[in-house]
Amino acid sequence: MDEQLNLMLHHKIDELLALCQELLEENQTLKASEQAWREERAQLVEKNELARSKVEAMISRLKALEQES
Repeated sequence: MDEQLNLMLHHKIDELLALCQELLEENQTLKASEQAWREERAQLVEKNELARSKVEAMISRLKALEQES
């Protein structure tokens, strides 16, 4: 009986270790993905600010042209 219990415990420990390894790998993948999303977001925010600045400059020029007329 003790031998069977010992084997069951060993098997369960092996399953838990495999699950732990799987979760560690998944976590690393998710962290890498999150970092990539953060970098992409930062680039998009920068592009958005540049576009906003250009649009504001165009609006200012159009208003200036309108006042000259």
